[in-house]
Amino acid sequence: MKFTAAQIATILNGTVEGDATLEVSQLSKIEEGTHGSLTFLANPKYIPHIYSTNASLVIVNHDFKAEKELTSTLIRVPDAYQAFATLLEYYNNQKKAKAGKEKTAIIGTNSRVPDSCYLGHYVVIGDNVRIGKNTVIHAHVVIEDNVVIGDDSEIHSNSIIHSDTQMGKFCVIHSGCVIGSDGFGFAPSQDGSYKKIPQTGAVIIEDHVDIGANSTIDRATLGATKIGRGVKLDNQIQIAHNVEIGENTVIAAQTGIAGSTKIGKNCIIGGQVGIIGHLKVGDNVSIQGQSGVTSSVESNKTLYGTPAFNYNEYLKSYIYFKRFPSIVKRLEALEKSNT
Repeated sequence: MKFTAAQIATILNGTVEGDATLEVSQLSKIEEGTHGSLTFLANPKYIPHIYSTNASLVIVNHDFKAEKELTSTLIRVPDAYQAFATLLEYYNNQKKAKAGKEKTAIIGTNSRVPDSCYLGHYVVIGDNVRIGKNTVIHAHVVIEDNVVIGDDSEIHSNSIIHSDTQMGKFCVIHSGCVIGSDGFGFAPSQDGSYKKIPQTGAVIIEDHVDIGANSTIDRATLGATKIGRGVKLDNQIQIAHNVEIGENTVIAAQTGIAGSTKIGKNCIIGGQVGIIGHLKVGDNVSIQGQSGVTSSVESNKTLYGTPAFNYNEYLKSYIYFKRFPSIVKRLEALEKSNT
């Protein structure tokens, strides 16, 4: 796709300084810019690169003042970083602006897929499925019976959406996700074996949720596993049965949340965090990476460690953790001197 400087300035509500008819067809880092590419300057430490870049077009802040001659055309905006993010979103939306159904896609009985949607090669849609308008479903996605997916969502290749899942508008499911798989429910028997407990519930995903590649969200035993509006999940995350995650919570990669735990709103959970089942984590909680949470957490707390406890107390304690061997030696020497 090609855009002129004038077109981009219109999208960003910016002002062109230079050749408004200049065309660009790709995006680049400012230090790697080439002829025909567009880049941006937001961080002051990259200012030297604007004088040497080969990028044809550079987005800059209104207050940027060139101290040397520039070869690039500029687009001036209030916030170059935000403007570039807006442009990336626009560019991505243009790339995925597809509609229609590939010949190899299969749609089951009594399912509704609007003409504005796109179904890639070998997509399989079960019976009684409802897909919202403008939704894009890429190749090799399987959507089972009775699933509901809202408008303007996107499901990437090789994901599986199991039966009875409900998904809102403007959601993105990245490649390899499994939504609505059976929860880990087994009852111990007297002979030491385990009997599977049927998982008859569902998964409910609200609007504007992003789920990273190869993540798994299990269906509930009864009721629903719930992912709140605006939640952002990184890659390779495990959400167990009957978990609830409050709106606008973000969770980094390889975190696992065990069954029936309730996570509040606006939480920030780092990578490789483990949270055991049947806990309640309040709103606005931050949990540092690789922490292990074994008890419920009040709102507005910051945790670190395994088992996790107050972040500041952990940092103070860690000073002693590192010195523990020398402290033990001194203690032993002191005991010998007193005998």
